[in-house]
Amino acid sequence: MTSIEQIRQLIDQEIFDYTQLMMALKEYRKPRDVVSDLLRKIEIIRIRKGLYIFGPLWRRNNVSLETLANLVYGPSVISLDYALSWYGLIPEHVETITSITTGRSRAFNTPAGRFSYLQLSLGRYASGITIRGSSPMNWLVVEPLKALADKVWSDKRFQPSSATVFAGYLFSDLRIDEDSLEKLYRQSQWQLIEKVYSSRKISFMFKYLYKRFGG
Repeated sequence: MTSIEQIRQLIDQEIFDYTQLMMALKEYRKPRDVVSDLLRKIEIIRIRKGLYIFGPLWRRNNVSLETLANLVYGPSVISLDYALSWYGLIPEHVETITSITTGRSRAFNTPAGRFSYLQLSLGRYASGITIRGSSPMNWLVVEPLKALADKVWSDKRFQPSSATVFAGYLFSDLRIDEDSLEKLYRQSQWQLIEKVYSSRKISFMFKYLYKRFGG
C-alpha cells in the first residue's frame, strides 16, 4: 500500500490537519519527507500551515469551501458579501469567502480560493450564528439579517445622516433583493442586532426597515 492509499484509508474527511496526517504516517521513519513528496505530487494540498485537503485524484467528495473558511482562520463565521449571495439577497456570485472574526482582520490566498476575515468585537461577532451544511462538512454562518448588518456597518464609504437614505443604498448600491429581504425581515431579530451593535448607522437601518416592512 502506498503512503497516499494509507492516508486515504485512515482519513475519511476531505479536510484534515497535521496531527491527523502524522497519525496516518506514524509507521514511516521520516513522515515529513513523505508529506513533502505527497505535496509535490499534488496527492495532498496544503491550504495553510497545518491544514490540508486531498488532491483531485484522491477526493471522494467535493471540498466544502465554507467549512474550509471556518478552519483557515478562527474563530470565524461566514458573513458579509458571501453570506448575502448565498442567501439570495444579492444577485452577484461572490468568489471570496467572506467571514467575520474576533481576531485581527486578515485575508488568505490559498490553492482552494481566497478567504477574507473582518474583525468585530465579541458582542457584535457572537450574535445571529447558525449551522449549515451536513455532517461532517457543517459550517457556521450568520443569519441573513446579521450578514446585512455586518455589511452595512463595515462599509466605510456609506455614512448615513438619517434613515431616509437607506432605500437607495440598499436596493441600488448594494442591489439587495427587496422581496427576499421582506421575507427574511423579523423585527425581533433587528432589535437584537441593534442592541449588540450599538451603532447609529445600524439604528438608522433598523428604523428604515421597520417603516418599510412594519413589525
